[in-house]
Amino acid sequence: MTDKINIEVVYALSSEQTLLKKEVPAGTTVMEAIQASGLLEKCPDLDLAAHKLGIFGKLTKADTVLRDKDRVEIYRPLLADPKEVRRRRAEEGKVMKKGGGDA
Repeated sequence: MTDKINIEVVYALSSEQTLLKKEVPAGTTVMEAIQASGLLEKCPDLDLAAHKLGIFGKLTKADTVLRDKDRVEIYRPLLADPKEVRRRRAEEGKVMKKGGGDA
């Protein structure tokens, strides 16, 4: 067994996506991996306190210990509530159907 693991750290802005691969010591936490990746230097405006963290699409805490080949993901806050967007689209669809043309 080796004392190093391979991980990825992923962060996406609307204009740019960053995926950094890193070899880190076994026992590294999510937060330590983010710090070791160099992402905070590459994205100095990134405030981790305002972002949720995950591993392969599942929310996790900063002190979670990583396993080999884990992908740490940093999630941006949503600009719009998906439920509200769907509700608005559904309402627009009802209005359009009611005002339908010749059948």
